[in-house]
Parts: sequence; C-alpha cells; structure tokens
Amino acid sequence: MSTQGSTQASEQPSTQANTPPADAPPSLSAPACDALEAFGTHLSAERGRSAHTARAYLGDVRSLLEFAASRGVSDPADVDLRVLRSWLASLTRSGRARSTVARRAAAARTFCAWATRTGRIPADPSLRLSSPRRDRTLPGVLRANEAAELLSVAAVAADDGDPIRLRDVAALELLYASGIRVGELVALDVDDVDLERRTVRVLGKGSKERVVPFGVPAATAVSAWLTEGRPRLADAASGLALLLGRRGRRADQRQVREAVHRLVAHVPSAADVGPHGLRHSAATHLLEGGADLRAVQEILGHATLATTQIYTHVSVERLRATYEQAHPRA
Repeated sequence: MSTQGSTQASEQPSTQANTPPADAPPSLSAPACDALEAFGTHLSAERGRSAHTARAYLGDVRSLLEFAASRGVSDPADVDLRVLRSWLASLTRSGRARSTVARRAAAARTFCAWATRTGRIPADPSLRLSSPRRDRTLPGVLRANEAAELLSVAAVAADDGDPIRLRDVAALELLYASGIRVGELVALDVDDVDLERRTVRVLGKGSKERVVPFGVPAATAVSAWLTEGRPRLADAASGLALLLGRRGRRADQRQVREAVHRLVAHVPSAADVGPHGLRHSAATHLLEGGADLRAVQEILGHATLATTQIYTHVSVERLRATYEQAHPRA
C-alpha cells in the first residue's frame, strides 16, 4: 500500500507539470503554424521588411491566431470577419492604445490578403474590417534657436577632444542636418558619407536607398570625428562603421539616444527630445523655411506624401503669410 502511495505521489508532479497554466495562450494548430512561418518568410524575403517590422507583424498575427483558437477556430481558413472584429474589440477592452489596435488591424489585413493570394483563406475577411484611427500625436520639436543651442552645447562638450564627444557632435549634426532616422544613422559606413559634396547615402525602410544633403556645420563635425576621434577608437573589428562606441564596435541606437537626451538637458527651454525629435525638428524647420513638401518627403524617405503631411507641421504664421501673399482678397 505504501508502495502504491509512493508511486502515485511520484507520478502526481509530472501530471501537474504537463498541465498548462489556466491563462496560457492556446497552442496553434499545424495549419496555423505553417501559415505563420510562411508569412514570416514572405515578409522578409519577398517584401523586404526589416527584422523589427517582420517580428512585430508576426507577433500581431500570432495574437490573432491564438485568439481565434481560443474561440474554437484553429484553421486560418476559418477566420472570418466576426473573429477579426471580436479580436480587435478584445484588444480595446483590455486598454490597448488606439495606435496599437490600428497597427494590429493593419497586420491582420496584410496577413489575410497574403493568405488569400496563397490559397490559405478562400476569401479575404479583412476587406470590410474597420479600425480606429491612429492618434496623430507629434513628437517634441525644437525651435530653430533651441536646435542651434543644442548643437553648440555638444560642440563645447567636445572641446576636450574626447573621441566619444566628437562622435556625439557628428551624430547630432547629421541627425538635425539630414533628418535621417537614428537606425539609418548608426547603419552608415564611412564610405556612405561624401564630405566634398556634403551628401550621405542612406538605406531606409524597405531597403530603399536615397541620397540626402547636409550642411557645412555637419560636414565640419563629421570631418573632425573622422580625423581626430574615430582613429583613436577603431580596431580590426570596427570594419567600415562610421560611428563607433568606446570599445571600437559600431555604435548602437541606445548610445545615440542617451547622447541626445543628455545634451538637450542643458538647453533650459527645450523639450526633452530624442533622435526622432531632431528628425521632426529638421522637417519642421525645412517647411518653415519655405522647402517644398515633396522635397521634404524625399529627404525623409517617406513612401507617400500623406505620411509627410502627418509627420510635419507648419507654423500658423507661415500659413498666414502664404495666404496673405497669394489670396486676392486676403
């Protein structure tokens, strides 16, 4: 009897260990796993999405498929409009931001359109799917004088010749002068920068290449970094990376963000912006200075003009000046 009891006791933990927690997401069926894997290949190999974007889309679609499985719909072919709407409603009830719900709806549409084209879904159920509009919140933006003061602060901090501070000046000058993304900045190689022509070759979203101009102050800062800073950090593992960290490896986005936040703290009136705020400031100041919206679109690397219109804003004063100059009854 004691043997039987000990046997039962020894078997009991293994049974509990094999029981998933009550709140664990349901496991996906073989067709769902196959569709998810193939969709990931489609995003990276066929559509050229970045690893970050592909990861986000796959996470959103997995959330959809797990929700469907919890409602007894295990095969992607059976996902219909009712399931999609219920999924978005559950996200809203759980307190997700409108931007998050809108992004997940966009991922679901992309997945459903692809699954329909590849025969995994008989008809696209997302064609009638509506989702909340994204909040059109804009990042903090510096005034022109604040941007100038920020770059002056960075230059003064680099007076001691510390290579990292020289790198930070070059990074901030390029971010503000060209409006490129911080991810694009840290991906630059030395030969992407043409100091004579004052242009930088950028590989943007969707692996689209563009050439962006920058001004004399940025060229001066980059030249100082290349001649006085980078050689003191570079080693055999540095490769052609333009910006380096203290150990000679390619600088990452975190290092640049920390530098921007640290330096902007010394500008009393300025908003606490990061690299994205410098990009937004550059676009805003270009528009306020009279740049054509399509030119700004090209500089920023936006696929559509609508994105540029949302991303930038023009001062009321400039709009009023344009109106008074152009309208016959102003």
